[in-house]
Amino acid sequence: MTMPIAAMIAPVTPLQQNCTIVWCTKTMKAAIIDPGGEVDRLVKALAEKGLTLEKIWITHGHMDHAGGAAELKVRTGAPIEGPHEDDQFWIDRIQQSGEMYGIPEARVFVPDRWLKDGDKVTLGETEFEVFHCPGHTPGHVVFFHRETKFAQVGDVLFQGSIGRTDFPLGNHQDLIDSITQKLWPLGGDVRFVPGHGGMSSFAAERANNPFVGDCVIAAMKAQGAAYQTPQNHSPG
Repeated sequence: MTMPIAAMIAPVTPLQQNCTIVWCTKTMKAAIIDPGGEVDRLVKALAEKGLTLEKIWITHGHMDHAGGAAELKVRTGAPIEGPHEDDQFWIDRIQQSGEMYGIPEARVFVPDRWLKDGDKVTLGETEFEVFHCPGHTPGHVVFFHRETKFAQVGDVLFQGSIGRTDFPLGNHQDLIDSITQKLWPLGGDVRFVPGHGGMSSFAAERANNPFVGDCVIAAMKAQGAAYQTPQNHSPG
């Protein structure tokens, strides 16, 4: 049986952000999720796979995830969908952040469509659901393909960690709520691509993640303000 979608991960920028190319296997129409940079390599990857870029999807406005979106749109004509409009603060700072991190080609962009919780985005003959998951940034969204139990979660959740919330407008409790109230109900069998590092499943993270594992959440509730959150050394 042919799966309705396929995906490949193409880490980009010195920060090794997991830019993800997903496509409808029936139409070979593709979306690039979080083109943070290295647009030449991404365009080449599309050609090598015989794919036509239909959409550019952005999980959040940080430079390493969105810095190449403007150039990719100019080169392909594909519309940019996402993130949530609450990330305008970060989009406005993409060029400044790029200069800071030695990625001067990073550019500010204007989304063709802001996304909100409950939206649907289409790709070929397939459909992804959008979940607004603030915390790492206020406008962060997650893309979920229900039929294949596949999610691209950006910097919300990692294998063994969660997104940082020490950046401007970050909120730790919002992030915990996003993960436990938006992602966990989707099912333990969901496999996800994080913004950095290896893939994992929601079941594995509920069992082992030191920030949002089930036993950790239970301890948080039991101890309240006395609970000591471990230090977060995640890459994003």
